[in-house]
Amino acid sequence: MDIQLPEPLASASPVSLLDPEHCYRALVARDSRFDGVFFIGVKTTGVYCRPVCAVKTARASSCTYYSSAAAAEAAGFRPCLRCRPELAPYALQQNLAYAVWQRIAAGALNDGNVERLAEEIGLSSRQLRRVLLQHFGVTPVELAQTQRLLFAKKLLQETGLAMTDVAYAAGFGSVRRFNALFAERYKMAPGSIRRASATDTEGIVLRLAYRPPYAWDEVLNYLAARAMPGLEAVLDGKAGRSYVRSVDIGGKQGWLQVKHVPERLQLSLQVAPALAPVLMPLLAKVRSLFDLDANPMVMASYLQTDELLAAQIVRTPGLRVPGAFHAFELAIRAILGQQVSVAGASTVAGRLVRRFGEPVVTPFAEASHHFPTAELLAQTAPEDIAQIGLTKTRAATIRNLAVFATAGGLRMPAGISLEDAVARLKTVGGVGEWTAQYIALRALRFTDAFPAGDLALQKAAAVAPETRMTEKQLLARAHPWSPWRSYAALLLWQSLSNKD
Repeated sequence: MDIQLPEPLASASPVSLLDPEHCYRALVARDSRFDGVFFIGVKTTGVYCRPVCAVKTARASSCTYYSSAAAAEAAGFRPCLRCRPELAPYALQQNLAYAVWQRIAAGALNDGNVERLAEEIGLSSRQLRRVLLQHFGVTPVELAQTQRLLFAKKLLQETGLAMTDVAYAAGFGSVRRFNALFAERYKMAPGSIRRASATDTEGIVLRLAYRPPYAWDEVLNYLAARAMPGLEAVLDGKAGRSYVRSVDIGGKQGWLQVKHVPERLQLSLQVAPALAPVLMPLLAKVRSLFDLDANPMVMASYLQTDELLAAQIVRTPGLRVPGAFHAFELAIRAILGQQVSVAGASTVAGRLVRRFGEPVVTPFAEASHHFPTAELLAQTAPEDIAQIGLTKTRAATIRNLAVFATAGGLRMPAGISLEDAVARLKTVGGVGEWTAQYIALRALRFTDAFPAGDLALQKAAAVAPETRMTEKQLLARAHPWSPWRSYAALLLWQSLSNKD
């Protein structure tokens, strides 16, 4: 397996680094590896497209290239109605600019308060503007407007939500403002692109794209083994396997179900109608949970040079790093997994959910409760938590983590380094290196997080059967895998599953 990517496109690039020759080559090939990495503005039509657009390819002289949809729209282009740029997966990078982008994509600027966002990030509004201009060629407000418009366009074309619900779900303060900006930017009325006629009372269905390949079964197997009974589950049905869970976000409660649509290179997300007002942040969480913004070919081209990993890449192409719907949930699950089996940790997690979580009615018996809040667990005595089958020390760690989360400890500053994030997590009593690295790997989405103290990883990396490396040896072995060590970890865990 030998994958070569053009160097300027090996990951998402700032505007200044996009090479027209490489971009056009990817466009002609309709190469899905670059879907969302860049967008093409066609001067003859005034429309911008994804590299995978099925329309007749424009001449090279008519094409200009942009690292984001917002940059293309700022240059005066309208989104293509055929390939629908809002479906494109994001470009996964770990730098300050993309950390800010992810917050804006989840609705952080829906109130228009740039000063507050800048303060949360630790920058002045002027610095924030400069960072986004340098990387994407647009201001924070322009980026937010594009995200809101594209999200509204997605809802118009995929759901039957009323126009008022679409406007507010996309973060607009009023329908009038939504209509005006839509017409100004896209030169058409919102209703002209409406496809669905009525809202499905059983749930809102949306589509989420990914870059192929996607190891769906392996991702579901990983999530199923670590699912917390009562909160989430992987179900087998006539239409295939799916992931379900209860949802409590932004003061709204409901449920969701995720299925695979391989022929479209998409996941199908169905959510409770009551969650319509929080669809924007909800979709961002689902994208993170299923690692939809990863470019598996980039990771594979880097990691396949190691013989140990190359064989597993061939066996499970498109393996992702499953994320977390809520960082606090995952952090608690990581603590419960300290020095016990995966199955044992899931059993205790289910007891925690049913003992302290709020009951909820969903279409799925397996999703009967919400996860207990950090505030509740922070106020619960360790001896009460221990009654679910924990030692007092482990129960105290859970309470410590809850206090930490209540104080905002899990809301890491944008652009924070892996080392600083791990050090911050280890200030919690009872949280060591393994737990902190695992939280960083799944909940905080650090692509280089690597829990070298994990016994399974030490065993998987060992050359001789029935042996394992030391933590120090494994760290040295994994050094060349940086900055994709989290994907290497998943490959190693998966190699053990294949042996079993």
